[in-house]
Amino acid sequence: MGALHLTLASASPRRRELLARLGCAPDAVTPADIDETPLKGELPRAYALRMGREKALAVDSPGFVLAGDTVVAVGRRILPKTETEAEARACLDLVSGRRHQVLTSVVLRAPDGTLRERLSETVVCFKRLSAQEIADYIAGGDWRGKAGGYAIQGAAEGLIQWIRGSHSGVIGLPLYETRALLKAAGFAIA
Repeated sequence: MGALHLTLASASPRRRELLARLGCAPDAVTPADIDETPLKGELPRAYALRMGREKALAVDSPGFVLAGDTVVAVGRRILPKTETEAEARACLDLVSGRRHQVLTSVVLRAPDGTLRERLSETVVCFKRLSAQEIADYIAGGDWRGKAGGYAIQGAAEGLIQWIRGSHSGVIGLPLYETRALLKAAGFAIA
């Protein structure tokens, strides 16, 4: 089999770094430009899978396209990718002292259009956060553009009591699931 061409449908430097841990570097990085608004009544699991699929289908590439999406949910409620301090504070208030889900889809589109997908489901539990801990976290800026208002690979990790599931999935690309998809497609990876 000849060299396989891989396009990463994400501008996230974290996804590129995680992919590199598998010994795989994309040949191209083309962020998918799609509407990421949840459908009315859409549940978090279905939303995460739909976003991964839509991103994989939105990128024009002659080879394979790898896409993913990370969703933070409290019950049936999908938390936003926070753009303002007020949004970040509301998310952190909501997850403070309670467990929540982080759902990360990973989708591989083959050159013939066939989709293979996996979903990583991780439970995360923050300690009960004081007003000062929330203010300090927000002042650090790690919340910008992050689902649920936090980045586990930053200062938030010191506020998390435990996780059950994939740490890399919470960061944005579940390595176990990604490796399985790439290996099944014939990629030579670590």
